[in-house]
Amino acid sequence: MQLTIQTSVATPFRKVFQLFTKELFIKLSPPFPRVKILHFDGSDTYDHVAVELNFLLFKQHWESVITEKKESKDEIYFIDEGIKLPFFLKKWKHKHRIVQKNAQQTQIIDEIEFQTPFKLLDVLLYPILYFQFAYRRPIYREVFGEGDTH
Repeated sequence: MQLTIQTSVATPFRKVFQLFTKELFIKLSPPFPRVKILHFDGSDTYDHVAVELNFLLFKQHWESVITEKKESKDEIYFIDEGIKLPFFLKKWKHKHRIVQKNAQQTQIIDEIEFQTPFKLLDVLLYPILYFQFAYRRPIYREVFGEGDTH
């Protein structure tokens, strides 16, 4: 399945990318499940991120690697792909797009492709993941400023 979340912010796109740090990653983590960062290299190709997800009754490890990063005159993107996933996921690919709208406006686009072991679970997990990533929108706006909503 695929889902996309877009957020407009009032910071130039290159500055937005510079602030995609471990500190921002921590801020973007939702309240549940609790996330403990085990390893964070950054957002360059071959960088690794490892976290522990605490679901209260059990914990799961998640590791991703940055498989691609590209930069152009009006967009920077990087893709993280899961290499060790929680039991309920078979595939994870997350493209983080940071797109210039104008000199002071940027669109942050999260494009997520995921797959679970069962199609029904894909459908059930979709709204949960959607809200997990929609949770980021006010944080992006707090960090980078309220963007144009048009």
